[in-house]
Amino acid sequence: MKKVLVVDDSAFMRKLIGDFLTASKQLEVIGIARNGEDAISKIKKLRPDVVTLDVEMPKMNGIEALRRIMGECPLPVVMLSSTTKEGAEETVKAMELGAVDFIAKPSGTISLDLHKVQDEMVEKVISASKVNMTKITSAFRKRTESVDSSKPAKGAVPTLPSDLKWTRDSPKLILIGTSTGGPRALQQVLTELSPQLDAPVVVVQHMPPGFTNSLAIRLDGQSAIKVKEAEHEEILQKGTAYIAPGGFHTKVVEHGAHLAFELSKEEAPRNGHRPSVDVLFESASLLRNYGKIAVIMTGMGSDGSEGLIKLKETGEVRAIAESKETCIVFGMPKSAIATNLVDSVEHIEDISQSIMKYML
Repeated sequence: MKKVLVVDDSAFMRKLIGDFLTASKQLEVIGIARNGEDAISKIKKLRPDVVTLDVEMPKMNGIEALRRIMGECPLPVVMLSSTTKEGAEETVKAMELGAVDFIAKPSGTISLDLHKVQDEMVEKVISASKVNMTKITSAFRKRTESVDSSKPAKGAVPTLPSDLKWTRDSPKLILIGTSTGGPRALQQVLTELSPQLDAPVVVVQHMPPGFTNSLAIRLDGQSAIKVKEAEHEEILQKGTAYIAPGGFHTKVVEHGAHLAFELSKEEAPRNGHRPSVDVLFESASLLRNYGKIAVIMTGMGSDGSEGLIKLKETGEVRAIAESKETCIVFGMPKSAIATNLVDSVEHIEDISQSIMKYML
């Protein structure tokens, strides 16, 4: 049974969260904390396996507390956030600083309907409790130390190995799917791509509505390429990364001589997600005149594997999966690798270079 510390400034929320987690029979709430200062003290005293941490608290808020936790007593943290613009921005920052995952409160700081996300909360806390913190504290330390640095200057395309060539000269499309641990992984990959990248990048990151736009803005400020949230019927541009908006399935379709986005929230979630990596990949499989680079990174579940099969059946595709050694959760990449259709398995720090290699 995994031990949990619940941190929230609301006594009502602490009780509700504690009851939900305890009811799972796999989790034991061993303590509660009212704010960040209290949380640091309780963590050092009680040694929990995982912490649920509210973003918005007095004295020391969730972001400040998370910085202290990662610096002094690193352990898996799941953030609880409101769906406000400020809450989304802080949550994205928390993901970069080392939080394993987050849960969006359905209706603000005091959510009387928190039961709507009870199953999600239990699943994410259990999953987080199993994460090897060495992967977070070592693989991403350099990235988080520079998380507030200025946007990098535009540079030339790096010199890259050219042992693998495309079989024919075709325009390219880069597709990325990720989930748990994805914001940090995307930060690593997108910030290392050149602004002269001769293809658009389309990203599905499992996140609810509101959070994907904050993620796009955050990554745009850190990357040499442009990063933005995808819009319905928008024409794709080379050298731009598009984040699929939360709540919408995102497809890439041909629009005359160009590619455009088709967004829909009418279709049911796939693999429990909307947007779904499978939906994106399957839409790209219908683009006959484009070479595709498909990348599957850290995340729970198997989203992306069925789409990868469709891609490989219908066109010219190079597939990259993140390695077990650097994944926060080795679910989606493991499933993709099991299809035997992945061309290369890469540590997170090598994925951008692998993308560029396949662009040659």
